[in-house]
Amino acid sequence: MVKTAWVFPGQGSQSVGMGMDVMEHPTSQAQLAIADDILGWSVRDICQREDNKVSSTLYTQPCLYVLESLLVDLLREQGHEPDLVAGHSLGEYGALYAAGAFDFVAGLRLVKLRSELMSQASEGVMAALMGFQREDLEAKIAETADVVLANDNNPVQVVISGTPEGVDAVLASVKSKRAVKLNVSGAFHSPLMAPAAHEFQAVLDAVEFRDVTIPVLSNVDPTPATDGTILKQRLSQQMTGSVRWREISLAFPDQGIEQVIEVGPSSVLTGLIKRTVKSLQLTNVGTLEQFSAL
Repeated sequence: MVKTAWVFPGQGSQSVGMGMDVMEHPTSQAQLAIADDILGWSVRDICQREDNKVSSTLYTQPCLYVLESLLVDLLREQGHEPDLVAGHSLGEYGALYAAGAFDFVAGLRLVKLRSELMSQASEGVMAALMGFQREDLEAKIAETADVVLANDNNPVQVVISGTPEGVDAVLASVKSKRAVKLNVSGAFHSPLMAPAAHEFQAVLDAVEFRDVTIPVLSNVDPTPATDGTILKQRLSQQMTGSVRWREISLAFPDQGIEQVIEVGPSSVLTGLIKRTVKSLQLTNVGTLEQFSAL
């Protein structure tokens, strides 16, 4: 059997109309009804609104979690199981659901609160850089106050996060092929998210995390873990910690992984992985049609 990892994308992978065929599938209806009751709004309706409401943080995160959970359920219904899971930022909740660390409802309640707290964040900015000298970037970040490497996506693509002054200073002094400010409400994955993380922690503490048999590579510590206490502790650091996706990608071959399936509405993660590890077989599953290719 080919050793397979399932990976789950986060905010930025959403699009209008995503997952509509999956949400119309008969086995999705019960979970969707539960989700709509918890959220107080319809995931299906938000995902198909032409005004792109699905790209507002408050809605993006729950919609992605619900869709990715539905895809997990359909994969399992067809007899598929991963040997390893990982998720990018919000996608880590989909990975933890797939691993069995918590059930659908517990995960959705956490994601709902996370989306509310992060949508209210107003301090700081984020910017993506592509095509740069890593040594120069790391040196400039080290000497600049209130800026961190938020998303280490692959060798040539990263996101920095911090105060507007700090981010501008880094962008002005580091040469890159492309640099762009992101349309987000705050400095996600940085110490500036500490107040939101503190409020989130109070709710996270009350959620039971189970030990799992499918190892999880976490954003803040890309080493395999199955202990529920460790997985919970790692998730508690995620809002202020960096997303170490480049290291997660490099870990796949070390863990014997040969195939990676991106479970979600885009090919963002497979695109990132392809630039880091050339040897992996990469597949996307975000629509019912793509299931037939497995």
